[in-house]
Amino acid sequence: MTAVKESPVLVKLEAAAQRVDEINRLLSDPSVLGQTSEIQRLNKERAELIAQGELYHEFSALLKQIAETEDLREDPHPEVRDLARNELKQLQGRRAELESRAKALLTHKDPRDEKNTFIEVRAGTGGDEAGLFAVELVRMYTRYAERRRWRIEVIDSNITEIGGVKEAVLLVEGKGAYSRFKHESGVHRVQRVPATEASGRIHTSTVTVAVMPEVEEVDVQIDPKDLKIDTFCSSGAGGQSVNTTYSAVRITHIPTGVVVSCQDERSQLKNRNKAMRNLRARIVEAEKEKQESEIAQQRKSQVGTGERSEKIRTYNFPQNRVTDHRVGLSLHRLDQVLQGDMDEIIKALLAADQTESD
Repeated sequence: MTAVKESPVLVKLEAAAQRVDEINRLLSDPSVLGQTSEIQRLNKERAELIAQGELYHEFSALLKQIAETEDLREDPHPEVRDLARNELKQLQGRRAELESRAKALLTHKDPRDEKNTFIEVRAGTGGDEAGLFAVELVRMYTRYAERRRWRIEVIDSNITEIGGVKEAVLLVEGKGAYSRFKHESGVHRVQRVPATEASGRIHTSTVTVAVMPEVEEVDVQIDPKDLKIDTFCSSGAGGQSVNTTYSAVRITHIPTGVVVSCQDERSQLKNRNKAMRNLRARIVEAEKEKQESEIAQQRKSQVGTGERSEKIRTYNFPQNRVTDHRVGLSLHRLDQVLQGDMDEIIKALLAADQTESD
């Protein structure tokens, strides 16, 4: 039989198929069946690889068919050779299609991309104006999530007396939520004339945003002995009591000093569960930042600094312009962006991220 040149992607697909077979064997192993967390981990890994494994078998069958058809081009009968040439054209087209699918599957993806995500919005410099713009960012993210039919809720917030936000924590639930929001982390700068400004001068204020994927219990183990849990009454703007029962929950993770709270539910149990979800994400993110900081210190003397505090985006109200400084994109429709029309910005950031990782 004629040898067909093997596609480089087939080797990677074969590795995925072999791992799927190995996981299938492990999932039937009695010693594994009693370990719930291990079963969850293996099923999760299998789900990530199954498409690659299936494509491997489809690709292998196609290459075998191409080899058999190649042999027919040497057939003594002219009509058979003609049929073989025509079929090979179709098979090679199919091969190109499968290679394209394989490259898409094998493209490096952040394993956290499909997860739900927490978004923390905090007023930075600029006093009351920063707090008022923080509200607009919360609204922008909320409307964007609603456009994608994701569930979004504020699980904790600190409201100022004039209706601004000192800080707010959002939870966005939906497939791919983290992938769409992860590039929002950083300093957002706003330039506009505040409603409280009598002289009409343009002020510059900042709001910081942090985005963290939700992590599952199997991803991070928290010892209950390491937790300090306090309950308090939920409150609104100016300290006004919203709920006179001690339903709000504050949890402190003693080893790391991470503190989270939740007060949006009237049930203390529900608030505690949501706070724990936030805590797990914060602990994982803190560890990730620690590792990145250590790497950055090693690289600092070679590549200079790239401070996280640098602004990533500017919202200029007088010119109705929003500029993302990382990709050099400026749009003169700030009003629409603040209504949740963020796709053009997000797609540009995702494309730049993909180009960098290739």
